[in-house]
Amino acid sequence: MAIKNIEDLIEGKRKIDLTGPDGNAFRLLGIAKNLSIDLELKFEKIRKEMTSGNYENLIKVFDDYFGDYVDLYR
Repeated sequence: MAIKNIEDLIEGKRKIDLTGPDGNAFRLLGIAKNLSIDLELKFEKIRKEMTSGNYENLIKVFDDYFGDYVDLYR
């Protein structure tokens, strides 16, 4: 999993602080939905994967699909 420390973030990528409001599971699902539309991915498949386990699974799946575009950090 590519969850980073704040000092390791890549400039130019969107950043999501998992300890803040954007780190909320429902907010991450909303961001994933919007990114899925932008990237022409099937959100329903991604949503099912994201919600098939606990919070750590949710952020792992999010990172698997969107890690090229978004840096998650704590």
